[in-house]
Amino acid sequence: METHPTPSARAREIVAGAYDTHVHVAPDVVPRVIDDLTLAYRFLAVGMKGFVLKSHYVQTGERAAVVRRAVPGVDALGALCLNVPVGGLNPVAVEIAARSGARIVWFPTMDSVNQRATVGEIPAGAKPPMWLALMEELKAEGIDPDPVLVVDDRGDLLPAAHDVLTLIAKHDLTLATGHLSASEIMTLVPAAAAAGVRRIIVTHPEFPSQRLAVEQQLELAAHGALMERCYTTPATGKIPWDEMIEHIVAVGAEHSILSSDLGQPTNPPVEDGLALMADDLIARGISEDDVHTMAVTNSVRLMTPSTAPVGAVR
Repeated sequence: METHPTPSARAREIVAGAYDTHVHVAPDVVPRVIDDLTLAYRFLAVGMKGFVLKSHYVQTGERAAVVRRAVPGVDALGALCLNVPVGGLNPVAVEIAARSGARIVWFPTMDSVNQRATVGEIPAGAKPPMWLALMEELKAEGIDPDPVLVVDDRGDLLPAAHDVLTLIAKHDLTLATGHLSASEIMTLVPAAAAAGVRRIIVTHPEFPSQRLAVEQQLELAAHGALMERCYTTPATGKIPWDEMIEHIVAVGAEHSILSSDLGQPTNPPVEDGLALMADDLIARGISEDDVHTMAVTNSVRLMTPSTAPVGAVR
């Protein structure tokens, strides 16, 4: 059985009241360390405000509503990833997710053209993502659908992508860029801002398949996007901690948001993720105030809609 570090009491205080906007928990089609109801009780116990249920395969709006009803005091939120199982860039899926109370729409993750092309680029010694094993299993069974296209041959967004952005803006949802390439992200984010999307997350820009340069992150921040700093990216050996520190300092805490990306059986408990990240960042020179801004202030702003989604009961 693996042993994991325990967050300090001070770190718990700094991230109290935060949303973890990126968790992977059961029920899921790959093994997870905890289920959503149990996680809600643990979040309540450590003073966290809520979490976003991310599935690469299904939308989680209804699931989140059940968790909120079962565990009052924890704001569990649903989400949608625009991968093959939901029809890719499917406006109907976005509309239904919004009406179910979902708060984040991720553009394609493991089914993006970029991620399919870069699955072999995980650094030596780093833990591979769990979805990779499932992809290989399905492929061996002859289930190998084409990736989800977001741009055309000229690099312009496809009409379906614009349709999705229109719906995200209509329902005041948060757009997350998923596992798109740097060039696709640089095209998507300005288009989203132009379409009226007010909440944008650039998904783990340090991840091996994204690796956005500081100059690119600054340009995206100028469009109102927040750079997502995921605990698992450095904690599982995909990048050095110092690289993330450099990016936070260069881009600014006001343009960053912390999330855990936890839920895998070999990683620390999900409810410890943001506090563990706080300890690691503070130990490397990031101030407590900046950690609080990234973990709490920015997550609460993104997850608090100015208007309730159509049809949602909250």
